[in-house]
Amino acid sequence: MQHASLLLLARILLGLLFVLAGFGKLGNVDGFAAYMASGGIPAALAWPVVLFEIGAGLALIAGLQTRLVALALAVFCVASGVLYHFDPADQMQMTQLLKNLGLAGGYIAIFISGAGAWSLDARLGTAEPVKA
Repeated sequence: MQHASLLLLARILLGLLFVLAGFGKLGNVDGFAAYMASGGIPAALAWPVVLFEIGAGLALIAGLQTRLVALALAVFCVASGVLYHFDPADQMQMTQLLKNLGLAGGYIAIFISGAGAWSLDARLGTAEPVKA
């Protein structure tokens, strides 16, 4: 496989997670809002979070503003992992935290590499070259 096709595959896999999670929350935004409040985040942010998940996931898949989106998703993964999954007494929650941190690593890799040739960034000429 080409480098460009592997970057596209990575963007699809990493973006799909957020698209599906966001759409899944649409069935019970009030329940999600209550869950957010349990972690100290205002319930009023439930809709913005749902829209962020869907929009950022779709943007990553399309390769639009890829570096900015990937960085935002990395921060989101770390923050949500620490706020909702850091519980050293619960192995399942710690596994979820590590999953979030691993995802953040994937988003950071996309941030570093950029979207690749098969992206809207490349098509629009907005992709920045990687600087060492």
